[in-house]
Formats: sequence, structure tokens, C-alpha cells
Amino acid sequence: MRRGIAAIVGRPNVGKSSFFNYLAGERISIVDDTPGVTRDRIYTRVEWLDREFTLIDTGGLEPESEDVILKQMRLQAEIAMETADVIILMVDAKTGLQPADQDIADILRRSGKPVLVAVNKCDLPGDPPLSFYDFYGLGFSELFAISSAHGLGIGDLLDEVMQFFPEEEDNGDEDSVIRVAIIGKPNVGKSSLVNRMVGQDRAIVSDIPGTTRDATDTPIENEHGSFILVDTAGMRRKSRIDDILERYSIMRATAAIEKANVCVLLIDGAEGVSEQDTKIAGLAHNAGKGIVICVNKWDLPAEEKAETAEEMKRQVQETFAFMPYAEILFISAKTGKKVDQLFATIVEVAQNCRKRIPTGRLNDLIGEAQQMLQAPGYKGRRLKISYATQVSVEPPTFILFVNSVDLLHFSYERYLENQLRRAFGFGGTSIRFILREKGKKDTTS
Repeated sequence: MRRGIAAIVGRPNVGKSSFFNYLAGERISIVDDTPGVTRDRIYTRVEWLDREFTLIDTGGLEPESEDVILKQMRLQAEIAMETADVIILMVDAKTGLQPADQDIADILRRSGKPVLVAVNKCDLPGDPPLSFYDFYGLGFSELFAISSAHGLGIGDLLDEVMQFFPEEEDNGDEDSVIRVAIIGKPNVGKSSLVNRMVGQDRAIVSDIPGTTRDATDTPIENEHGSFILVDTAGMRRKSRIDDILERYSIMRATAAIEKANVCVLLIDGAEGVSEQDTKIAGLAHNAGKGIVICVNKWDLPAEEKAETAEEMKRQVQETFAFMPYAEILFISAKTGKKVDQLFATIVEVAQNCRKRIPTGRLNDLIGEAQQMLQAPGYKGRRLKISYATQVSVEPPTFILFVNSVDLLHFSYERYLENQLRRAFGFGGTSIRFILREKGKKDTTS
């Protein structure tokens, strides 16, 4: 099941970044140090009411002229309308209702998306300031008095935000359609691959990096099943993001990853693997998505392919060691080589992401794994897993009931993961464990 997405929209200096940073800085946000994961301030993962969602910050730039301000506001609103399940319109209680707030509200109202108005800088407990009530003039019924500086009212706002996200269990129709995000650096052939998979020139193909600005959805059906292909803008190194459009292209790509079931990471076979490839892969890995790594532009002469392919595969495996489960294919978007196999691999990975293991079989395997190899001891104590159950899919997530959460060494966790993969497959998807000890909060590993 995909995570919900909320976007913060508002004019400059109303406190969007303060709100964003509050959620991340107070550890409500889950922050991973996994190799390859880039900490981009454009979005963060938030956990609330035992569920996770993605929060996108559309602000942060200070334009110099009124014309640019209007342009930025419209771009913010467009991003929110395209990517979010719910939009948080941030306004400033201290400056009061401004014409720019009205302009943004007019754009958002036409989107049809749910909009919650967060009146920031209500910094004193109790009744909100009188200026709070002026914001009912924006035409939205849901107003929340908050203070990003002091954390006031944010819980009530998040409670309401959660109401607009997908249900915990998706229905069968949604499960039958696989959302596939084509991700990668600029100019690696993403649009060419989409066109090849669709069978027509759906996306603009150009050798100029950055031709694709938007994430565009293309539904298709073939003998492998039903798919929605999402061609995303190429993600550059952060130092090269020097204009508003480039920044918002990354927002769209990030949102596409969050909404996808499977991500196809495209790598330029002529250039090899780069650091930026690992950062982009880290976004998909951190989001728990199914992953297929495609080495594109693989058009070498036949006599060179075997040795060179083996060499490249080793390089890919070493570079993406933090996600050894990813499937690897060598393709050519230009000639169509192995594109049909790519569809079959995507279907297999999607099925593995949604795979559920019966509790009885799972506990038999965990019991046998402990008998074959005991966990390493620590200060005279040893980990014991009394019971295991699968609690969710995409990615497959398992709760382990243990005698102590502090006794699970990472090497034994990897051993248990390998046992699960050996017995049940799970190719192309990560596996997550949640440790539960009586009387204590869950610990995710």
C-alpha cells in the first residue's frame, strides 16, 4: 500500500519550513542513515497514529519581484495539486490575511483536492488571536491554529490530515494495477524506455538533459497485466539545482516514487554507475519500494557482451550493496532488447512486494532458523524469538516477539532475512522487521 502524501503550500515567510523542520526535528519524522539515502529538505517521512506519510515542502525560495512571487505561488499550487492527497495551506496570524493568500486559495479551490488551512504563529495557549477568524474568508471550513515554534495545535492538524490518506488495505482492483516509476539521472533514456514500453512516442525524447520536467502517467495493458508508467524528470546533484523548475521537477519525481509500487532505476551502461545513481536508488530503497535496476544503452557487439556484462553486474552489486535484493537487467530502450523481460520482472517484483506468509509457516521457519544457528550471546544473554507474524506488505513487514530488543545483532537479522528469502523468494523487495518486547514500544530494524 502506498503512503499518503501531504503538501505544504503558502506564500514566503509564513512558517512552512519551520513546520516542516519541527516534524523532522522532533523525531516524529523517521530519518534513515542508510547508505545511498540523501537527506533532501524537499520532503520528509512523518509517523503519526502508527502510520507513515510523506510531507512535501513546496517553499523555501525568496523571489525578488512580484512577478516571480506569483510564478512561484502558482508552481507551488500546481505541485501540490498533482502530487498530494491533502494540501496544507499555511498562513500567518501575525501579518493577517493577505491578497497573496487569497490568490493561492483560489488556485487550490479549483483543484478539487482537500485543503486544510494552518494558521501559523498562534504562539499563545488558549483562544487564537482575532486575526485567526479573518482566514475563514479564504472559503475553507477547516482552520487550525498552530505554532510551529512551540508545537501548539500540530497534533490536531495531523489527526485531520490522516483522514485523507488511503485505507490500510487496498482493494483488489488497485492491487491488479502496478504503478511503475521510471527513475534516474537526466539523459539516461527514461523517456525512450517509456516510449518503447508503451509502443508509441508518449514522452518527448531529446539528448538535452532535463527535457522531461513533469512526472506523467501512462496507463497500458499487455499480456503481462495492467500498468501505469510514470516517466519522471531526471534528478541532478543538489549543487546543480539552480532554478525553481528544477527543484519542482525533483518534487514530482519524489512523489512519483512514493506513489509507485515498483521503481525502475535506469543507469547509463556507457557511463557506468555514479554516486548520484546511489542517491536516487536510496530514495526508492528508503521508501520501501520494489526495485529493478536496468542498465540501459547495452548495445555492445556480441563478442564483448558476456565479459563486459559480468563486469558491470559486479560493479552494480558492489555499488548498491545496501539493497542486494534489487533485480538487475541489461536492456536497450533504443532496440527494445529485454524490454519484454522487464515487464515480467516488474510483475514478479510487485507480487513479491505484496506477498503474505501464513503465520504457521513463518513460525516454523523462524524456529528452524534458531535451531540451526543460535543468536550471538551478549553479557550472558541470548536473543530468543517466541513468535512471529507478518503485519503488512509493500514492503513485507514482520513483527518478531523477543525476550529483549537489544539482543538482535545486525548479522543475525541479516541471517533471518536470508532464511526468509531462501524459503519464500522476495526478490526485488526489501524486508523489514519490527521487534516487540512486552511492556515496551516497537523497535523497527
